[in-house]
Amino acid sequence: MDIVGERVIDAPRDRVWDALNDPEVLKACIMGCEEIEQDSETELRATVVAKFGPVKAKFKADISLEDLNPPESYRLVGQGQGGIAGFAKGGAAITLEEVEGGTKLSYNADMAIGGKLAQVGSRLIGSTTNKMINAFFDALDEHFSAGS
Repeated sequence: MDIVGERVIDAPRDRVWDALNDPEVLKACIMGCEEIEQDSETELRATVVAKFGPVKAKFKADISLEDLNPPESYRLVGQGQGGIAGFAKGGAAITLEEVEGGTKLSYNADMAIGGKLAQVGSRLIGSTTNKMINAFFDALDEHFSAGS
């Protein structure tokens, strides 16, 4: 499944970059995130609870940051295990561009799922994923609006 989009964030690019690389900000912005730990400058572990239709799971994910080009771009690569619910793995190319009104964050992600999640159907997975992405950006906007 491919997911492509962009959003303008009302903050300078260097502040957006810093926020996207701050585990505490990410934890606050990712819907269902229970914890994020930074193992190194390029490796994170996260626990996220997500519900896709009738399937609810606690995912334990390993995420690595690759092709770092601060403060312009990087690639996220990760995989998560949701126990009996299945697994998800994929990656996302993230670019930050200075624009009038702030920073345009563009993303191009690919995701594969297996187990019970795969039985839910791609439409439901897609709509839930879009809901989670929008919630992330709304929380990130709120983070910057609060003066952080």
